[in-house]
Amino acid sequence: MQIEEFFDRGNMIDLSFFNFSNAITAAYFADPELRILKVNKNFRSFFPVLGNVSNAYFPDVLEQLGVAHDDIRSFSEKLESEGRVLIPQISLVIKGEERIFSLLSTRTTDSNFSYLNGVQGQFVDRTTEFELRRERERLLEDKLRDSEIIAEKTNQLENLANRLAKYLSPQIYNSIFTESADTKDSFSRKNLTIFFSDIVGFTEISDGMEPERLAFLINTYLSEMSDIAIEFGGTIDKFIGDAILIFFGDPETDGDQEDAVKCAKMALRMRERIRELQKTWQTHGISKPLRVRMGVNTGFCTVGNFGSDHRLEYTVLGSPVNLAARLESAAEPDTILISESTRLLIGEIAQTTYVQDITPKGFVRPIPVHRLDDLSNGDAAHVVPMKHVGEHIEINIVDSRNIHEAIAELKRIQEEFARRLSAAE
Repeated sequence: MQIEEFFDRGNMIDLSFFNFSNAITAAYFADPELRILKVNKNFRSFFPVLGNVSNAYFPDVLEQLGVAHDDIRSFSEKLESEGRVLIPQISLVIKGEERIFSLLSTRTTDSNFSYLNGVQGQFVDRTTEFELRRERERLLEDKLRDSEIIAEKTNQLENLANRLAKYLSPQIYNSIFTESADTKDSFSRKNLTIFFSDIVGFTEISDGMEPERLAFLINTYLSEMSDIAIEFGGTIDKFIGDAILIFFGDPETDGDQEDAVKCAKMALRMRERIRELQKTWQTHGISKPLRVRMGVNTGFCTVGNFGSDHRLEYTVLGSPVNLAARLESAAEPDTILISESTRLLIGEIAQTTYVQDITPKGFVRPIPVHRLDDLSNGDAAHVVPMKHVGEHIEINIVDSRNIHEAIAELKRIQEEFARRLSAAE
């Protein structure tokens, strides 16, 4: 009996394709004969003209998109001879606009699951990059007399691309470069989880500190905290001196509960990272330990672009933001205070301690406050049970995160049963 017989073919293909489901690229998976079995949301979003491509022959799909015949032939030949292929530039007209893509594809093999053998690939939208290149080329073609202007413009374009790639989430990046309407009045009301933090006694710490040492301290701190925020999917609203405002639930959300869980994970990881950085700061002459307090609250806020005709800021407004700030200011050093609304969302996996009811400035009624100590099972929201009912056996895997361990265990069971049958004969 083959191990693949224990599992549902569709579920296994879905699981293997999981990492591409929410990718910012247009991803697909096809069988060895290049019949498309699976595409992600961005594939349908990028190429709406295709409609339903299930079971379509991939080279035919390329032809329908308007890919050059030489590129299609090269794709098929290289995939057959080398098992992988890269077409660096494909120019397509979508909804009347020219878009530039790169296509990367490779054959996949799996000795245990034959239906995972096939071709997996992605279309990467490189339109903005090529537009920057074309802008540089236009500047050169105009034969600007001053070569310093050319160098300056080139550096500005490169710096812009680098900043956007480093500091903006893919969703905000796309909204900036693809939104054709005026964004001034773009705002909405959403249920968000808000995070505030600041360094306790930062004024005292920074007083008398050399500018270079102070810059190293604050830049290291904010860089490390930003990396953690991006890792957990948070949107960094702003830095206010040493204070940080981050929110979860916009521009993308995984649901109120998962957004709150991610924020809690982020806060705990930040606190842990600050402890790890103490020695680094000490070696640079910063003797006083940095201690940070944090506040987290969940509630309906107005989020969007606010400002003047000359300057807009993408930010959040509302009483939940104010409450998160009040919780942060009420927290003891190295502690994380959360509101009752946040605790109710993460209560199943969070280890919390009730602190007291407080009536923050600007609020009429007392609000229960809890301290977030730890998460007992931070990945509980990602547990997906898997089940297979066959003619003679039934298999239940309660946690799909352990799928590889489960497969290995089934192999051991198979080997053990084979030994028993041999001994019985």
